[in-house]
Amino acid sequence: MITTRALTKRYGKFTAVNSVDLDVPEGSRFGLLGPNGSGKTTMIRMLLGLVFATSGEITLLDRPVPRRLHEVLTDVGALIEGPAFYGHLPGRVNLSLLDAAGRSVRASRHRRIEEALDRVGLAGIDRRPVRTYSLGMRQRLGLAAALLRTPRLLILDEPTNGLDPQGIHEIRELLHELSRAGTTLFLSSHLLAEVENLCDWVGIMDRGRLVRQDRLATMLAPTGRIVVYTPDVDAARAMLDGHIEVTAGERLTIRHADAASLNAQLVADGVRVFGLVQERSTLEEVVLAATSTGSDRVDAR
Repeated sequence: MITTRALTKRYGKFTAVNSVDLDVPEGSRFGLLGPNGSGKTTMIRMLLGLVFATSGEITLLDRPVPRRLHEVLTDVGALIEGPAFYGHLPGRVNLSLLDAAGRSVRASRHRRIEEALDRVGLAGIDRRPVRTYSLGMRQRLGLAAALLRTPRLLILDEPTNGLDPQGIHEIRELLHELSRAGTTLFLSSHLLAEVENLCDWVGIMDRGRLVRQDRLATMLAPTGRIVVYTPDVDAARAMLDGHIEVTAGERLTIRHADAASLNAQLVADGVRVFGLVQERSTLEEVVLAATSTGSDRVDAR
């Protein structure tokens, strides 16, 4: 669905995106992560032809971009760096103008606008100008604009920015619904929990490079350690001498390959087990391990 090869963007001596090979499978929910200034938004802008690459190749829906971008735009919805609207006009009028600017069917415009507004939770908006909308309402309106033409590919930059927890939940459910209907999702976000709840593929950028991309399930694989909760700490330590890596009160972190066999071993030796869970990497741990110090820090020399 999206492929880049050696994609690079330089601004003078500064390299914003450095030789990125990105592969977004069709039908996937792909989350792009990384510190501020890591090149995520520049990547997205190049995919949509808003910024031209210095070098490298981009393929979107099996067509080269930007050369044949006009052929794929009707199948692509996007919300980048916050929606831009005419502040003095109502939301519906803004959507009508946006739809008319592209190659769309005029006869179905009103129906599609109403359906899009309903899907993002804005069916009840009145004729107030957009400048009076809250940040969350503007974000919802931007997502409605991206959904006007039933896109095969939806590209979103911080799609839940400005939304409250209920709004984030609603948008997440909408994106799951779109995914089940066959839409490929490609989104950039700082909210690791949202990416973990929504995405099945993840890419991590750091200082312009794509340092890792893989299935989320692979990234969050077991660590090879098991956490056991027991009041019989001394008995467990005597039995598992050399395998316990961390002891914190009644919580033991044990290097062991199989949770079931460990539990059976402990119980057979009379050790009371109140809880036992296989430890897995968190997405935060994966991102921190793959990236350097945040690019917006300014440390003393």
